[in-house]
This record gives sequence, structure tokens and C-alpha cells, in this order.
Amino acid sequence: MSAYTLLNTLYVMTAGSYLHLDNDTVRIEIERETKLRVPLHHLGSIVTLGDILMSPALIGRCATDGIGLTLLDRNGRFRARVEGPISGNVLLRQAQHEAARDPQRALVLARNLIGGKLRNSRNVLQRGAREAKNDDDRQWLDAAVVKFEASLRAAAAAVDLDTLRGVEGEAARTYFGAVNRMIRSDLRESFALDGRSRRPPRDRFNALLSYIYTMLTHDCHSALETVGLDPQLGFLHALRPGRPALALDLVEEFRSVLADRLALTLINRGQLKTDDFRITEGGGVLLADDARRSISIAWQEKKQETLTHPLLETEVPLGLLPQIQARLLARTLRGETEAYLPFLAR
Repeated sequence: MSAYTLLNTLYVMTAGSYLHLDNDTVRIEIERETKLRVPLHHLGSIVTLGDILMSPALIGRCATDGIGLTLLDRNGRFRARVEGPISGNVLLRQAQHEAARDPQRALVLARNLIGGKLRNSRNVLQRGAREAKNDDDRQWLDAAVVKFEASLRAAAAAVDLDTLRGVEGEAARTYFGAVNRMIRSDLRESFALDGRSRRPPRDRFNALLSYIYTMLTHDCHSALETVGLDPQLGFLHALRPGRPALALDLVEEFRSVLADRLALTLINRGQLKTDDFRITEGGGVLLADDARRSISIAWQEKKQETLTHPLLETEVPLGLLPQIQARLLARTLRGETEAYLPFLAR
């Protein structure tokens, strides 16, 4: 049975599993047979993938105890979060709404978020150029870095959100056009990235990225809820029913340094094979069940790695970065700091 606990998150991946509340324990059954018990006090969240059932009593207890429930479909796509009452500071939420309604303040916040994304993406390309095995790849990546310098200047000068989104979109095309040069040469044909595609992904690399981005968005969503911000109200991503716009805003600065680096590592080290993916009749690409489990484990292991936060100058686990940045964003909205400073990888 695919059910396991990593850090304080319980992942349940076996279709047909039924989660019950048994006193202070989560009891997992398959075909009426108990397969696993996990004490609730060990858990901070529960993530289910695919067709998993859950008793109303367990849902209610998780809401009461502040244990977040995240539902993903069998492909790792976000479905919903179930949470109890949010006790965030009403003044912080008020400040967030005021900032979102002010075009200039929203633009400044969005520029800082995108500035962080572009710098981190440039750093990934620079690292790729340093580690390139041949001159052709190195020159290609160096050229992309030069284009990013221009994108950074354009983003800083953007006078409205539409212009900023256009700059970010062009930089993303440059970035994803260069990512293939960081894949091992003998694996490029199998894992080539043909631009960014989703719903459904059209190649193996996109399927991998979509799954990791889903887990990263879950972490950013949880971080924003933790500090009392509304994950639905963002500054860069447009407001849309069901879209966690602020969580997606926060994700941007972490995509390349956390998610993309992990994807490249899994491919280049041979931890993922071509048969870890399947092609649908419509041409979409899906991850196999065992591959999703392996990626989830690698993601949790990645989050346990540590670094020195450039602003706090303190060694922290990578998994705490969304929490730290969410708190920095909250301080900015409260007026405690002059400007939001995104996370910049060294």
C-alpha cells in the first residue's frame, strides 16, 4: 500500500483507501482491512492522491486540530484544500486587500516578486553554464543569461502589471528554451522540454515539473495561511474563482531554485526513467504511480537540506523558505518594512 509519512505529512496514494478517525489516530483501510495507523499529533497535514475516501469525523477533527487536508488528483493536480477557521490578523488581511486595490502598490510588490524569480532563474542558467560539458551548451546558456539581464532591467522599469507579465512571459520562454542544455546529452531526446505545457503536459519534463510545482504551491499556500494572509488574493496573478493567486505569486521566486533544480537532478542522475511516464491517447504525458511516490520522497528530502538565508543570515531548511518569505511579505503589508525582499539563491 502506498501510504507513508514524511516529516509531518501523511501521503496516501493507493486508490480505494479509506481514512477513518480512530480515537486520536488516523486509521487507513483498504477493502475493510486496516493497513496503517498514524497518531494525529504526529501530523501537520494529510495529502491524498487520486480516489481516496475520508470519513466526516476525520475531516472535522483535522479542521479542529489545524491539520490541513490537501486533495490531489491521480496526476498530482491540485483539487482542493480543507481547513478549519482561519485566525489570521484581520488588520493584516485589511492591509492585503488595500494593497491589492492600489495599482501602484500591487505593481511594486509584483515587480519585487518577479525580480526574485528572474534573478534566481538567471542563477540556475549561470550554474548550468559553469557545469556544461561542451562549448555549444555553454554558449547557449551564456546567451540566455545575457537576455535575462535585459529582462531584469525591463521588469524594474515596468509601468503596469500587463507590461510586467509580458516581460516575465518572454523571460520564461528564454529560460525554458535553455533548460534542455542542462539535461544530460544522452537523455535529451527522451526528456526534451518543448516549451512549457500543462493540462495536460505534452512531454515528460513538463509532466515532472507540473507535479513538483503542485507540491510547491501546496507549501506556499500553507505558509500564507499560517501567517494569516489570504492565499486567494494576489498582486501579480489575476483574481479568479478557485485560484490561489497569492500562493502562485509566492511560488514564482522558488520555481527555478527548488522545483526546476530538483527536476534536473532526478533526470540527470537517472532516478526517473522513460517507463516512469505513460502517453495518453490524446498525446498527454502522465506520471506512473511509483514515479509520483519517488518524486514526493525526493521533494521531502530536498526540503530538509539547509542553506544560509541571505537576509536573515541564519541557516534554515529549504522547506521553511516559503514560511519565512510569507512572514516577510506580511511585515511589508503591515508597513514594518519598506519593501518586500524576495528570496535570492546564492
